[in-house]
Amino acid sequence: QVQLVESGGGLVQAGGSLRLSCAASGSIFRSSAMAWYRRAPGKQREFLAGISSGGSTNYADSVKGRFTISRDNAKNTVYLQMNSLKPEDTAVYYCNLRLLEVWGQGTLVTVSS
Repeated sequence: QVQLVESGGGLVQAGGSLRLSCAASGSIFRSSAMAWYRRAPGKQREFLAGISSGGSTNYADSVKGRFTISRDNAKNTVYLQMNSLKPEDTAVYYCNLRLLEVWGQGTLVTVSS
């Protein structure tokens, strides 16, 4: 049973930065693409960034140039570096293991103006 555990969320002022981590159990992590999503209050879940097992990345236009996804296969961990945060980035952030469609429990990011 693969489990994902996100961490790194918190309260930050607008313009600040946070780095989210998502640690996966199991060796399947290395074979799977990973992705980050978020759900803001009253809104649908939104795709943010994806990374293939080989390291290729893609981003939603809303975060391109501000957020960076990366992975460390030795640590079974995927990261989301978030810079120039805006109040509209406030949401619960989730990681997703594509191969088995497994989701983490989410980590809350709050950006104050």
